[in-house]
Amino acid sequence: MPELPEVEVTRRGLVPLVGATVTQVVIRQPAMRWPIPADLPSLLHGSQLLELTRRGKYIIARFERGCLILHLGMSGRLCLLEQDIPAEKHDHFDLHFADGRVMRLRDPRRFGAVLWAGEQPNEHALLNVLGPEPLDDVFTGEFLYGAIRSRSSPIKVVVMDSHLVVGVGNIYASESLFRAGIHPETPAKALTLAQCQRLVGEIKLTLQDALNAGGSSLRDFFGADGNPGYFQQTYFVYGRTHQPCLVCNTPIQVLRLGQRSTFYCPSCQKSR
Repeated sequence: MPELPEVEVTRRGLVPLVGATVTQVVIRQPAMRWPIPADLPSLLHGSQLLELTRRGKYIIARFERGCLILHLGMSGRLCLLEQDIPAEKHDHFDLHFADGRVMRLRDPRRFGAVLWAGEQPNEHALLNVLGPEPLDDVFTGEFLYGAIRSRSSPIKVVVMDSHLVVGVGNIYASESLFRAGIHPETPAKALTLAQCQRLVGEIKLTLQDALNAGGSSLRDFFGADGNPGYFQQTYFVYGRTHQPCLVCNTPIQVLRLGQRSTFYCPSCQKSR
């Protein structure tokens, strides 16, 4: 599933469309995670794309008449293409622009979303419950320490809770906890302030490193330009079960937390 770095890489790849005007909206398959609104062609025709922003794993496309919320789901891709490239089997939604380019949603599993949010997207039910962005200044060690005082769930599960902080998915939670030297099963409320400060710092660094590498390309993810990311080449623990730790040579272990595979080094991540 694309996580925050992959969604941000996609958003950046689509930014060249800002300023272009929509000439056609094509809905080939409306039955996505939620139905694509049938009135989008009339809402968007002739409207200029003013801005592309991101909130968590959602891309927000602001037009003159309101905003689209776009989500990649588990296997979705937003591609920037020329208009003469024919649609394929899993190409469900197009925005055609006057400059000859197309923004196309390709989603084999159809868990993605294209939703109309009007002029106040942050008030939409999908967005108004989200916690702070992990790369914003408001997300600090002090913030995390105060937010988890009563939470006994494993810290790996807690940092993946989008109500606490958005965009720290399975890959980057595992990697950040390794970098911080914290065992993923540690009860959240057991972390000290110093551990929270270290963990927040490593979350920010891990996400920034992933952004610099163009995201992680696991199975389905490619950027809007069709190029894969390469952060997966630098993983310390994720997907490396039984391979030697890159720091201490101890075999990497895997366990299930919150129904997700969690990778860790039992030597480098001893604290619980």
